[in-house]
Amino acid sequence: MTRAVTLAIGFAALAAIAGGAVALQNESAAPVSTAEPPVAKATPRAPASQTAEAPPPIQGKETPMGERVAVIGLLNKRNGISRDLTMKPGQALRAGDVIVRLRACETTAPWEVQKLTGAFVQVDRQGIDKKWRRVFSGWLYKESPSLNVVEDQIYDVWPKSCTMTRPEIGPATIRAASGVSSGGDAPARRSSARKSGNDAPAAAPPAPAATAAPSNPT
Repeated sequence: MTRAVTLAIGFAALAAIAGGAVALQNESAAPVSTAEPPVAKATPRAPASQTAEAPPPIQGKETPMGERVAVIGLLNKRNGISRDLTMKPGQALRAGDVIVRLRACETTAPWEVQKLTGAFVQVDRQGIDKKWRRVFSGWLYKESPSLNVVEDQIYDVWPKSCTMTRPEIGPATIRAASGVSSGGDAPARRSSARKSGNDAPAAAPPAPAATAAPSNPT
C-alpha cells in the first residue's frame, strides 16, 4: 500500500514538472498577431478627358479697344490738302468745318486669309447755316475702300492704320494629336474686321495708349 502511494506521488510530480515546462515554452514563444493585414488603397485614375493632350496656350494678348491707335486720312477735295489724324477710339478731332470721330479700329487676325484694316468713324460737317450735320457713320476699310465710302462733296476720309496686337493662334485651335480628324476642309471663318455699315461698335474701355507716328498720305 505504501509503495503504491509512493508511485502515485511520483507520477503526479512528474506530470507537474512536464506541465511547467510546456507553460514556460509557450511564454517564451513570440506572440502571434490576430489583426488583419492592411489593404493597399487603389489609386484613382484620371478621366480620359484629363489625360488627353491639353490644347496649346494662346501666345500673346489682344490689345484692348481703348489702347489701340488709328491714323485716319482726311482730304479736302477743294484745295487738295490732306492730313493724318492720329487718335484713339473715343476721340474726335476738328479740322476747320469738319469733325472726325473714331469709335473703333481693328485688323484681321494673322491666321485669317483676308487681311483688312478697318475703322468705325463718324464725320460731322458744318454747313453754311453754321449747323453741324452728320454726313457719315460706319466702317471704312483701307484695303477695300469700295466696301463703304464717305459720300461728301468736300471731304474724303479713309483709314490708314490701326496699331494693335493679336494672339498668334486662335482660342479654338486644336492640335492634330488630340484625335481630331484631318479629313475635310475647315469651314471658312468670318473676318475679324466688321463689315456692317452703320452698326455702332462695342463701347471701348478708357485706357491709355501710345501715340503712333502718322504715316504719309497715300
